[in-house]
Amino acid sequence: MAVLLLASTVSWTVDKHICMGRVMDISLFSHADDCGMDMDMDMEKSCCADESFTIQGQDDLKISFENFSLDQQVFLVSFVHTYFQLFEFNFEEPSSFCEYNPPPLIRDVQVLDQTFLI
Repeated sequence: MAVLLLASTVSWTVDKHICMGRVMDISLFSHADDCGMDMDMDMEKSCCADESFTIQGQDDLKISFENFSLDQQVFLVSFVHTYFQLFEFNFEEPSSFCEYNPPPLIRDVQVLDQTFLI
């Protein structure tokens, strides 16, 4: 997610050096190297050309809740509500025997026979 955010917010400049109709060098971060055919600047036509284009990054990253349409707001609220329902834990275990009394203890078998589980 961080790489996607970085790639969408950074402006990229691509520089190309073209010599005789063929791309000789492409550079992403610096100036493209020339082909070594230095022509005099006095000539009107040169066989080499430099091209550069820039891909603008996104400047505004703040998205306000008011910019969403009604359908998007309903989806967002329902998604958050159902997502938090996944983590709701019910620690109270239902007891089906709460209305019944235990049977009366006539004699304590463990104490009478002296058998205890350790």
